[in-house]
Amino acid sequence: MSNSSGERSAAAAVRVLGSSTSPFVLRVMVALKLKGVEYEMLEETLGEKSELLLKSNPVHKKIPVLLHHGKPIPESLIIVEYIDEVWASNGVPAILPRDPYDRAVERFWAQYIDDKFPRGIRVTIGTVAGDQDEVIREMSTALQYLEEAFVKCSQEKHYFGGDSISYLDIALGSHLGWVKAVEKIAGVELLDRTKVPNLAAWADRFCAHPAVVDAVPDADKLVEFSVKYAALAKAFNASNITAN
Repeated sequence: MSNSSGERSAAAAVRVLGSSTSPFVLRVMVALKLKGVEYEMLEETLGEKSELLLKSNPVHKKIPVLLHHGKPIPESLIIVEYIDEVWASNGVPAILPRDPYDRAVERFWAQYIDDKFPRGIRVTIGTVAGDQDEVIREMSTALQYLEEAFVKCSQEKHYFGGDSISYLDIALGSHLGWVKAVEKIAGVELLDRTKVPNLAAWADRFCAHPAVVDAVPDADKLVEFSVKYAALAKAFNASNITAN
């Protein structure tokens, strides 16, 4: 990836609207890096929505959005599938399994991940209401299920996808930075090597992968960011309270 003006024209065909702290944006970055696609990152400002974002994703008004030759594609997992299809001939392994059953299994677990982790993380950092102890238990249980899924999907290899990072690796791996931040905030150990040993070892390998190592945000920086984000969310909610 390059943001320098000298290389901007070469990267302009593929642009990503997002934030380096977003796990959903991380998915897009990893998929593009796996495929060797040059892209330009357009950072959105916390608490604001650019005109380009509102124009590109008028329904949900959220990041990430992939702009490919100016055409917008929203929603992280949809973008990952798009990247896999468009750059299928780049000489690198496919992100989605080619077998229909394996593909369906990975999609099932990816949806499960998005049902469990984003809300748990938001409750823990204080941007949405909820019982912190309850969501921590839910995330811990989810990781135990994913430990079993990893054993089945990986077939004793390094990733959910076997020898290479797949759709499910990206879906779960994108949350690892925030999982580590939650551990620091709540004083817990979610990726407990005694409870989820295979998943803990997988997390180390995933974060060390060349397509990932420079993309996963540092947990301490995410903790700092969460304080600002929580304060902004509270201020926004307060300003939108109306009388009945």
